[in-house]
Amino acid sequence: MKTVKNQVKIIGGEWKRKNISFIDSPGLRPTPGRVRETLFNWLEQDLTGKVCLDLFSGSGVIGFESLSRGALNVVMVEKSPQVFKTIQENKKLLQADRASLLLTDALMFLEKNNTKFDIIFCDPPFNEGWEGKLFPQLANHLTADGLIYFESEVSLNEYSLFKIIKKRKAGNVFYHLVTLKNNDSI
Repeated sequence: MKTVKNQVKIIGGEWKRKNISFIDSPGLRPTPGRVRETLFNWLEQDLTGKVCLDLFSGSGVIGFESLSRGALNVVMVEKSPQVFKTIQENKKLLQADRASLLLTDALMFLEKNNTKFDIIFCDPPFNEGWEGKLFPQLANHLTADGLIYFESEVSLNEYSLFKIIKKRKAGNVFYHLVTLKNNDSI
């Protein structure tokens, strides 16, 4: 079977208008440009000095967009070897030296990781109950004033340690900006 490569455009920062490739893969849905535009408006466009985690990298567009907008480092986690290979190719193409790529499962990464992130991007496969699997662990990986961007097929409810700051819907996708309840900087 032939691998079909698609493209998505980075919309802001150093690599604005550059295309990155991604392959057709079950559950892979690159975040559309209009949703990314809203997300980065929520994040005030500039991510200079931020340490980010792109937990279900997929196309990698969110991680590369973050680096394009000045993120200090982005850890990009993807478990599909074929999808991961394309992310590696895009990293090389963009010369994205501040991207750390990991071929592993999201939950295994969270189990072993000790780094705290300023922003965690989560766009897990739909209809697999990831909200309940991830939110109990995410607080341990977020700085005190950190933010989580979460895409889902359903509107999220607040979890014990988290509050939803913003949420929107585009088509069949709900997207949310979440922080720790004790975050007073919001």
